Amino acid sequence: MAERDLKDIAFGKDAPDEILGKQETEFDFSRYLKTFIGVVRRNAVVIGVILAGSILLGVIVTLLMTPTYDAVAQIMIEDQADEIIEGSELQSAMTGRGDTARFLSTQLGIVQSRSLARAVIQSERLDRNPAYFEAMGSEMPVAEAGQSAQDVANASRNRAISLLQSALSVEMPIDSRIAGLSIRSRSPQLSARLANLYAQRYIEYNLNQKYESSAYARRFLADQLDDARNKLTQSERDLNQYARAAGLIRVTGQGGNGETALSVTNNTLVDLNSSASKAIADRIAAEDRWKTIAGQPILNVPEVNANPAVSGLIAEKAKAQAILADELSRHRDGYSTVVAQRAAIAELDRRILAIATSIKNSAQLDYQAAAEKEKSLLSRVTSVRGEALDEQDRGVQYSVLKRVADTNRTLYETLLSRYNQLNASAGATSNNVTLVDAAEVPHSPHSPNLLLNLAVALVAGFVLAAAIVFLKELFDDAIRSPEDVERKLEMPLLGLVPMLDIEGVEEEMGNRRSSLSEAFQSLVTNLRYSTANGLPRVLALTSSRESEGKSTTARSIALNVARLGNKVLLVDADLRRPTLHRQMKDANLSGLTDVLTGQRTLEEVAMPSGQPNLDYVSGLPMPPDPALILAGNGLPAFIADARTRYDMVVLDCPPLLGLSDAALLARHADGVLFIIDASSFHRGAVKSAMRRLALVKANILGVVLNRFNPRAGADDYKYYSYNYYSYGSQERD
Repeated sequence: MAERDLKDIAFGKDAPDEILGKQETEFDFSRYLKTFIGVVRRNAVVIGVILAGSILLGVIVTLLMTPTYDAVAQIMIEDQADEIIEGSELQSAMTGRGDTARFLSTQLGIVQSRSLARAVIQSERLDRNPAYFEAMGSEMPVAEAGQSAQDVANASRNRAISLLQSALSVEMPIDSRIAGLSIRSRSPQLSARLANLYAQRYIEYNLNQKYESSAYARRFLADQLDDARNKLTQSERDLNQYARAAGLIRVTGQGGNGETALSVTNNTLVDLNSSASKAIADRIAAEDRWKTIAGQPILNVPEVNANPAVSGLIAEKAKAQAILADELSRHRDGYSTVVAQRAAIAELDRRILAIATSIKNSAQLDYQAAAEKEKSLLSRVTSVRGEALDEQDRGVQYSVLKRVADTNRTLYETLLSRYNQLNASAGATSNNVTLVDAAEVPHSPHSPNLLLNLAVALVAGFVLAAAIVFLKELFDDAIRSPEDVERKLEMPLLGLVPMLDIEGVEEEMGNRRSSLSEAFQSLVTNLRYSTANGLPRVLALTSSRESEGKSTTARSIALNVARLGNKVLLVDADLRRPTLHRQMKDANLSGLTDVLTGQRTLEEVAMPSGQPNLDYVSGLPMPPDPALILAGNGLPAFIADARTRYDMVVLDCPPLLGLSDAALLARHADGVLFIIDASSFHRGAVKSAMRRLALVKANILGVVLNRFNPRAGADDYKYYSYNYYSYGSQERD
C-alpha cells in the first residue's frame, strides 16, 4: 500500500495538507483568510480595548482643543499685466510652461516672505496689540530686567511676524492662476482682517516693485545713452578722416540702407570680369562649333544643310538629275540635250560647294575672333585686378571703422528708443495681481473637527492594534494549530488529539469509535511510517512542561500498538512524579527504580495491564536523586533487556524544562515524540525544549498536538474530521 493511502487511512482523505507534511506551492487565499480570522478572534479583546481607547482619546482631545478659524482671500496672479503702452513691460514674456511655473512659485515665495509679513504687521501696528497675540495663541513679550524699550519692541515685532508667518498658508491649484491666502487664528474677525491685509499689501508690493524697477531702468539707460552718444560721435569722426585720407568716397547704399565707400576701380574690375566671362563663354561655344564641323564633309555640316540657298540649289539639282535621267532613257550620251543637262548639274554642284565652303569658313573666323577678344579682356582684367587689390587693402581699415560706427549707431538708437519709451510709460503701470475674493468672517471653526478627529483616532487605533497584535503574534510561540507546528517548529505533525468537553477520558479511550480513540489510532498509523523500519522499538514521550497529556498519550499508543498484535512494554520513566501505578491501581511498590539500581530484574517488575500483549513498569519507588540513577549503567542495560523481550517499549518521560531526566532517556530511545498542549501558552518553553533534545542528538520523530480545539482556529473541516465517529451509537448511512 502506498504511503499516501496509509496516510489517508490515518487522517481521512480530507485531511489538511499541513498534517500530511505536504509543501504548498500555490497561494492559498482561504488559508491566509482563516489565519487572519483566527488571529482576530484570539486578540478580539485587545483590539476592542485599543479601538475604544483611541476613540475616547479622540473625543477628549477634540473637547480640549481651542477652536481656530480660517479666512481665505483669493488673488489672481497673471504672467504679465495688460500693457497700457505697448512695450512698457520691462520683463520678458513667459515663453514656456516651465517659465510660468517658476514665475508663480517665485510669487508664492514672495507672499510667504518675512518682508511682506513685516509690512502687514507694521501697517496695523499689530506688534503692539495684545489682542493679536492672544488670538494667535501666544503672549505678548514684556520687559524683563535689564531690557530696554527698544529691545522689547524688537522682540514683540519679531514674534508678531513669526506668528503671522506660521498662521499663513498659501494654496494654488495646478493649472490655475488664483491663489488662496488663508489665515488661521482664534478670532474669526482677525482672521478675515489679516487675510485681506495680506492681499492688499501684496498688491501694493507688486506695484511698488514695478515702479522701482522702472526708475532704476531709466537712470541706468540715461547713463548708458550718454556713453553711447560719445562713442558714436568719435567713431563717425574717425571714419570720415580715414575715407578722406584713402581717397574713398562715402555714398548711401541702394534704398538708403546704410553707407558704403564708392570705388571706380572696383566697378571697372567688376565690369571687366563680367565681359571676360562672357568672352570666355563665347570662345568656348565658337571653338566647340568649329571643332565639330572642321573634320566633317561640307554637305554634312548642319549649318550648310540648314541654309535656304543650299537647300534651293539641292532641290534644283534633283530636278536636273531627273531630267537627265529622262533624256538618257531616250537619247545617247553625246546627245545635245544630255550634254546640256550635265553641264547644268555641274554648275549647281559648283554653286553648292561655294556656299557650303563659305559657311564653314565663317565658323572658323568666328572662333578666331572670339579667342582674340578673350585674350584681350583677360589681359585687361589682370591689369585692373592689381589696382583693385591695392585699393582693397585701404578699404580693410575703412570697413573696420565703419563697423564700429554702425555698432555704436545701432546701440545708441536702441537705447534712445527704450529710454523714450520708459519716459512715456513711467506713470502708466498696470498690475498683474488682482483681488478676486476678499476674505469673509468665518461662521464655523476650522478645527477641531470631531468627525475628522474620530476618523484619525480610529485609523491610529487600527494601526496601533495591528502593531500590538503583530508583535504579540511574533513573540508568541503558542502552538494552537497544525500550521503553527510546521511554521514555528518546522517539525512534522504526527498526531492531532482533540479537546474534549467531557471529564471521562477513560470512557472515551474505551470507546474505539470515539474521536479520542480515532485520533490515537491515526497517531499509531503515522508512527508506523515515521522510521525506515516501521514502529520505533523504543519510543520516548516528553513535553516542555507537566500536564500536557504525555501519560495519556503513552498509554494510548501502547494500547493501540498492542491491539495490532505487537508485544508492548509501557514504562513510567518519570521517577519524580510517577502516575502509572495509580492509573493501573497497582499496589506493588517495585518498579523502574529497583531495576535501574540492580535490586530487581525487568521480569520481576513487569506487570500485566489486563490488555493482551501489554505489560507495564511503574516508576516506583521514588528515588532521592532520579538524575543520578538515570545517568548510571542501569538504564542502558534495562533498555537492552526490554528490546529482547518486547516488540516496542514506550517510555513515559518527565518534562524537559528544568530537568535532565528526559534528555538522559531520549538518548537511549530510537525516537522521541514531543507532546504539546494546544490550549495554553508556552512562552518559549517548546523551542527551548526542542533545543535541549537537539543538544543530546535525540531523534525527534514529530509532534503530537494535544487538546486541539479546531473551532478556535476557524478550521471547521478539521472539526468535522475528528467528530465523524464521535457518536458511536449512530450508524453511517
